Amino acid sequence: MSAALRVARIGRVLVRYRLDSLLEGSGAERWLKLLRPFVPRASAEVAALPRGARLRMALQELGPLFVKFGQILSTRRDLVPPDLAEELALLQDQVAPFDGETARALVEEALERSIDEAFLDFDTRPLASASIAQVHAATLRGEGGAPPREVVVKVLRPGIEKQVAADIAVLRSLAGLVERTHPRAHRIRPREVVAEIESTLAAELDLQREGANASVLRRNWLGSADLYVPEPVWSHTAERVLTLERVRGIPADDIAALDAAGIDRKALAAKGVRVFYTQVFRDNFFHADAHAGNIWVDEHRRDNPRFIALDFGIMGQLSGEDQYYLAENFMAIFNRDYRRIAELHLQAGWMPAHVRLDELEAAVRGVCEPYFTRPLSEISLAEVLGKLFRTAQKYELTLQPQLILLQKTLLSIEGLGRLLDPTIDIWAVARPVLERILAERYSPRRLAREFRRRLPELVTKTPEMPRLVHAWLDQQVSGRHELQMRSGDLVQLTGEIRALQRRAVAAIAGAGLLVAAAVLYGLDAGGPEMAGAPAAAWAAGLGGLAALAAAWRRG
Repeated sequence: MSAALRVARIGRVLVRYRLDSLLEGSGAERWLKLLRPFVPRASAEVAALPRGARLRMALQELGPLFVKFGQILSTRRDLVPPDLAEELALLQDQVAPFDGETARALVEEALERSIDEAFLDFDTRPLASASIAQVHAATLRGEGGAPPREVVVKVLRPGIEKQVAADIAVLRSLAGLVERTHPRAHRIRPREVVAEIESTLAAELDLQREGANASVLRRNWLGSADLYVPEPVWSHTAERVLTLERVRGIPADDIAALDAAGIDRKALAAKGVRVFYTQVFRDNFFHADAHAGNIWVDEHRRDNPRFIALDFGIMGQLSGEDQYYLAENFMAIFNRDYRRIAELHLQAGWMPAHVRLDELEAAVRGVCEPYFTRPLSEISLAEVLGKLFRTAQKYELTLQPQLILLQKTLLSIEGLGRLLDPTIDIWAVARPVLERILAERYSPRRLAREFRRRLPELVTKTPEMPRLVHAWLDQQVSGRHELQMRSGDLVQLTGEIRALQRRAVAAIAGAGLLVAAAVLYGLDAGGPEMAGAPAAAWAAGLGGLAALAAAWRRG
């Protein structure tokens, strides 16, 4: 399907579900309204639904990749209104599987060997199918007398890269249109949204990268009684194929099955909260797609239950500074220290420097204090964090996507914890974990270990220090201190100024030559001849060329 036809189809679906109002005030909305007479109306039941539900249904109709776009967009709660984000979070991949023989051929192509060489057995009937890939059961031959090993093989859909590239191109065009015509484009930031969708999909299209994510997460939790991560099989993994140890479990939201298996749900809920905070603040590597379909429970461990993680395409990490400031923010929230929260937002650079501390403290107090009138067990830390982020937005804050991803994941974990144990006190479980991790992170032993790790770098740079200190002191004493700045905006501005200078010089030179030619002709002098033409003619010609050059550069 051509890009033009794809755009037309998107427009028809948006109009059918009366979603053109989402682009209110933009040129796109005006064009979509022109389509209304030619597009069948949605049923009365659909028209009566909230806009979030209508958007979810429209994305499902547009196809699996738009479902994936909606899932990714649901993580950007700083850009998407809450009602839309909540509906988009409900999107699930319900995609018809592609032919099993095609999957077999794709595996052989990716692994560069036949299925019979690679596996003892390969089931062409898929276990699961999603928008990007589908999963097949297989068996590896045992080596060195070891028994055969059950695995799952994840295979990218055929032609998925081209399909993603085509849809991304369409989204870029639509984002450009919204950016040019929508009055609130600076708040929506459509190009940024599309760039993030593109980045996330690029990561999910590289199954070798997903295998590496699984390997790191497994190493962090190896031997843990709280979380199990299946082992990737690198000999049977490539960019388009991922082979993992096969695991079995109960979806974390299947309460009836958990109760039937005799799982201690209270212990499980508390473990879920502890695992999340440990991933974020101990390991700085957290599973960022933690819905129930990707989180199972080991059915064989009743009294000491354990989670099983699946699907490692989307993982989250924070910068060292953001990790520190976020941990300190959590502790300040635990202690209801609004002044500290305001200070941390300013110190982290999350807020513009001109914001007054007392003003920000008052805003934070207004967000947090109403929550603390309720019992702590009823307070969602994710909701508090989200409200703080939205308050910060009013001060023109643009948060890093990782922070929003973390807040979305925290919301999922808290929701799962309360589903498993409605009486859980999230704060009482989270606080000691965070305090212990922070105490370990900033302990003298940890700081000494970090110093030893950086010692080679310090030793390498030490011989340069006296010279650099002397140069700096010399500049201060002699008044020759220079401030060097590098910025894309400054570079662009400097280039524009230089271009203006060149145009001005060209225009002045051209005008001067034309005036000289006019004077010479007016005096009937013409001037000395060069190459058979009088100097006046040369002056006029060069002046005209200079003027044309100045005009061309201006354009």
